[in-house]
Amino acid sequence: MEKTEKPSITRHFLRQRQLLQMEYDYEKEEYKRLSEELGVARNVQRGLCWHPVRVGRNHYNSLNQLVVEVYRGEEHSDEEHQFEYGRQVRFFVENEAGQVTYKHYVGTVSYVEENRMAIVVPSASVIMDMENSAGLGVQLSLDETSYRTMFEALNDVEKTTNTRLVALRDVLCGLVEPGFRDIYPMRFPWLNRSQEVAVNNILACRDVMIVHGPPGTGKTTTLVEAIYETLNREPQVLVCAQSNMAVDWISEKLVDRGVPVLRIGNPSRVNDKMLSFCYERQFESHPDYPELWSMRKAIRQLQGLDKKHRNSDTVRNRIAKLRHRAEELEVKINAELFNQARVVSCTLVGSNSVLLKGRHFSTLFVDEAGQALEAATWIAVRKADRVILAGDHCQLPPTIKCYEAERSGLSRTMMERVAMRWPQAVTLLCVQYRMHSDIMKFSSQWFYGGNLVAAPDVESRGILDYDIAMEWIDTSDMDFAERTVSAGNSRLNTLEGDFFIAELERYVQRIGVQRILDERIDFGLISPYKAQVKYLRSKIKKSAVLKPIKQQLSINTIDGFQGQERDVVMISLVRSNDDGRIGFLSDLRRMNVAITRARMKVMIVGDASTLLHHKFYAQLRAYIEQLAPESQHGED
Repeated sequence: MEKTEKPSITRHFLRQRQLLQMEYDYEKEEYKRLSEELGVARNVQRGLCWHPVRVGRNHYNSLNQLVVEVYRGEEHSDEEHQFEYGRQVRFFVENEAGQVTYKHYVGTVSYVEENRMAIVVPSASVIMDMENSAGLGVQLSLDETSYRTMFEALNDVEKTTNTRLVALRDVLCGLVEPGFRDIYPMRFPWLNRSQEVAVNNILACRDVMIVHGPPGTGKTTTLVEAIYETLNREPQVLVCAQSNMAVDWISEKLVDRGVPVLRIGNPSRVNDKMLSFCYERQFESHPDYPELWSMRKAIRQLQGLDKKHRNSDTVRNRIAKLRHRAEELEVKINAELFNQARVVSCTLVGSNSVLLKGRHFSTLFVDEAGQALEAATWIAVRKADRVILAGDHCQLPPTIKCYEAERSGLSRTMMERVAMRWPQAVTLLCVQYRMHSDIMKFSSQWFYGGNLVAAPDVESRGILDYDIAMEWIDTSDMDFAERTVSAGNSRLNTLEGDFFIAELERYVQRIGVQRILDERIDFGLISPYKAQVKYLRSKIKKSAVLKPIKQQLSINTIDGFQGQERDVVMISLVRSNDDGRIGFLSDLRRMNVAITRARMKVMIVGDASTLLHHKFYAQLRAYIEQLAPESQHGED
């Protein structure tokens, strides 16, 4: 047995490294192309740049890092961007002739809030240089740190001699069956039966447990309950997710439940509630922090003396004593912060933080595990004795830019593989609390084996009498043509966009603007393509009908709506061609996400003649047609 298992582990991790290397090489080449070919204006539009920026105040944070704030102009407020905590950035200047010169220094994003971004920089001289640079801009850099951390995790797990990690690795790689303890099941009257089973299975598992949470089934509620009960048995747990937003969401729900949380890394939303459980804010609120701050300030002042005085024995001894005391205080504050926290939360990559070095946890909870690369999940798994994976591998997959790597298996997550290999370690949450039953049923049949049921209070929810919950407004006869934009990376169908807005206005008028405002009926306007989203935003700004309810309208890509819900969802499919080419609309998990954002109504606008070549869309169209009463077939 020993001889057959080792090659399997070796092959598995070798393949993971190869796929990750393919993605890294592709992203490196793509970054180089975008930097050199597209120019600053195009990269601003793509969310990769802020330009021009104004340099604001600077300060030292609780980690003793120098942070400088930069601001972009109000005219760019509506432009989406990809900057977030932990991402590396490069600085550049663009002269009047359009020539770009990159600075020799880099920074790391500390937080972003609307038009303000805080960036950790290496030295005070950098700030002086920034302040003296006309036409300054900041651009996302290739995320070398995340790749380096993932490669390191793959190597560590493959070669580990830690007995417990070896056992856990062999279960997660499918070689050894997961184990469960015999426990007396607990009752949770406030949970439904499948949620209750999931919590008990989590408490009983020795190695791995999966909570499979389809849309609207209360995955977060279940996870919070499981964490709360686990903390009755263990002193502390680690909670991770792929994105900062997902970490914030679960952390906030735990805080609402009364659980002390220590959030490593900065939140995606900056407000007092979110900041209250962040490490940096808690560190700065510690009673010993003022003393530590004054010592750090004294050290910086002494180091700023001229060379002659700085190198004197008196100054060197003074710096050494101050450093020793500062280190003592840092250790003391850190120990107290971690000792009082019951949950430590961070992103998967963030679990490699120096703050967590040497720390180990009995249980790791990974939320949105269906969106996390396997290599990223291993980063956190190294710190735990058992792993709880929660998410839905029938919704959005990990973001992968290299098609070849995706096709070869990089998109297959740890959660998906374990669910396929060890179905006994999976609990499906089956009662959904979001959607009208007619919206739910198609998704349930196609993705979840028909196992979902709608809670009684949502199964017939609607806005208008005699309305149907799902419509497909076919544009086949309207001669709407798609076109390629943004160097082949996106699609646009302006005529469909115009029609889409007209249909939205029509539906709004049927409901009534005042009723929408009084009842706070909200709308999710979705397209798979960024170019179409941008076009729809521009059209909505010009609509007199929609102006009074603009706060009730959210417009984004499918990926941007993951985890959200709206009363009404309208989807612009864009694709319209004679060859039946539908691009990444063939990733059906995306359409599952788009459809299941809706509580009461889904309206799909698209060219059926293009889409119906695919079995999924053909069945979806047939399902929607059979929902409509005979009198409504063929109505405009």
